[in-house]
Amino acid sequence: MKNLTPFYETFYTTISNTWPMLTLFIVIMSVLKLSRVFINNDKFVFYKEFYNLLFIIYILLLYYLLLGTENASSGMNFTPFKEITRYSIGSKAFFYNVIGNIVLFIPFGYFVSDYLKAKKTHQILISSIIISLTAELIQYKIGRAFDVDDIILNVLGAILGFMCYISVKAIKSHLPNFLKSNWFYNLLAIIVIIIIIFLFGNIWGLSF
Repeated sequence: MKNLTPFYETFYTTISNTWPMLTLFIVIMSVLKLSRVFINNDKFVFYKEFYNLLFIIYILLLYYLLLGTENASSGMNFTPFKEITRYSIGSKAFFYNVIGNIVLFIPFGYFVSDYLKAKKTHQILISSIIISLTAELIQYKIGRAFDVDDIILNVLGAILGFMCYISVKAIKSHLPNFLKSNWFYNLLAIIVIIIIIFLFGNIWGLSF
């Protein structure tokens, strides 16, 4: 683990700590979906189901990272940028507490933008503020810190996710039709699964 980047190390540790829950959840959702396909003849598009599953897994991991990990700090900070400026740029604390809070909400901004078909920044701005504020209030209620800086960083991450969504959407509009087909998206989903297995397969006892 010494040679891992801070983000990969954090993500790897998170997956290691939550793999029983994630495995059970994936199996349950897969069985339910396949049952609906065979019993009710529901339409099954692999990449869409995988995408939806990724979003729900992300929400579970988000819950664990925000509320399921131990944190010794407590109290309340209502002064913007007070905590952010405490960290030295480039330090491990800066990566975890500043960059980490931004990166944590980039997928949120992307997924929510896609589901809402968002066209304006304020749509993501409002939803990310509500989610982050709720998480901070819960943290305070269970004896941890409420920090307005976390909300600022989370919202910034969500806006970056929205910008990624807009960029991907613009790029897709200029792609040839064969790159917009279901088979191509299914292939991309399979590639992503292979990468995930390669990076984290040893958690489930798979080694390469």
